[in-house]
Amino acid sequence: MEPIRQCGPASAYVPTIGAAFVRRKEEYGMLWPGAVYDGDAARQKYAAELARRASQLRARLELRPEPIYSLEEGQAWIAEAEAAKVDGLMLVMMDRQQHSWPTVQKVAASTVPSIIFSPLGTSFTTNTVSVADTPGCVVYATSDFSQPAYGMKMLCAKAKMAQTRCVVIKGDRRFDTPLADTGISLRHIPASSFIEEYRRTSDSEAILAMADEYMRRARRRIDATRQDVINGLKSYYVAGRILEREGADAITMDCLGALGQIDVSLPCIAWSRMNDDGIPAACEADLGAVASHVMVQYLFDRPGFQQDPVADTMDDTVIGAHCSCPTRLNGFDQRPEPFDIKHHHGNRDAVPRTIWREGQRVTSIDLLPGNQDTPSTVLVSVGTVTDNMEVPPSGGCVVSVKVKFDGGHPVLSFPGFHQIFFYGDYSRQVRDFCQLCGFNAQVA
Repeated sequence: MEPIRQCGPASAYVPTIGAAFVRRKEEYGMLWPGAVYDGDAARQKYAAELARRASQLRARLELRPEPIYSLEEGQAWIAEAEAAKVDGLMLVMMDRQQHSWPTVQKVAASTVPSIIFSPLGTSFTTNTVSVADTPGCVVYATSDFSQPAYGMKMLCAKAKMAQTRCVVIKGDRRFDTPLADTGISLRHIPASSFIEEYRRTSDSEAILAMADEYMRRARRRIDATRQDVINGLKSYYVAGRILEREGADAITMDCLGALGQIDVSLPCIAWSRMNDDGIPAACEADLGAVASHVMVQYLFDRPGFQQDPVADTMDDTVIGAHCSCPTRLNGFDQRPEPFDIKHHHGNRDAVPRTIWREGQRVTSIDLLPGNQDTPSTVLVSVGTVTDNMEVPPSGGCVVSVKVKFDGGHPVLSFPGFHQIFFYGDYSRQVRDFCQLCGFNAQVA
């Protein structure tokens, strides 16, 4: 069976980034960046970097042919970008004088999300301080292009997030709603839609082949039968049909409420596989988890693990426990981590128990949707994997990864629920994305 794909507006969307350089028209002379700075060479270098990164991101780059030579030109450029509804602006500083930083002020105050790239020699802290914390604008003052390259990634991720449609399988009504200020649209469909589709789906050769592949790849299989694996992976096919029919990019389901008391397999292994394939799939119709999955996948090209936080007061760690964990934790195009196949903690169905690498740095995020008066909040923590707990003898979910978080926050009151754990120390990058989006970042 071919992997299922995103089928919604985000899957085909091409973000547009407007870019420009800004500087004086005359020679630099004594004033910074000074006569020692080869502005023409720098402009050629960074223009090539912008084009290369845009190509990698599959974004449309609209680079102004000539630098912005006056504040009036800068204002006209911003107005054109706002009228064209570009997804983001990238302003590259080639100067510290005259109209350069006043142009930054105008960009930061615009309605378009923006990245300011100030190579060393084009700013003092007296220039950057006034825009450093401006929502919708992120400043990178460095000669290392990796930061503005990530800025371009953030602009594209924000644009794609605003195009994302998520199917919410819950209840008995069909309706559409927005997900707070994330830009994600939610298409609610009755739970019976999934159940009916599942019951008329046969054990096809493709599903059988996928099940056998999972059993070959697993380190071991405990209690769960081959038929359990087949039943679980049938949900993968069903979810693909629903994504295609609804034109959606992501999915979530009130799985326990809809399926917990009937003989339809819980979709734990199917959701694990979708997240491995780059399709945000959240458990238990948790809408904040939907947005968190989207953020992780669009920004960092890897899946995350939605989990229930459990305190261990003996060593002040937090155990992330759930029954649907992806395996490609290192990245969509990287080798998967090893896993076992076990029964769900409800002693039914097939669940992949992914083994997290001990010593691996991880980030935890949890988006709490806002309302008309309050922006969404993103809880951010970073820590280190210390163990993979065995369940049983412990009770709870079969994937139970233990993390020692930085910062010393008391584990009994560790903030959030259904946080997304993912590989890598990305606290700074998540906070930058929150600033770009106007979210409130809280670091624990």
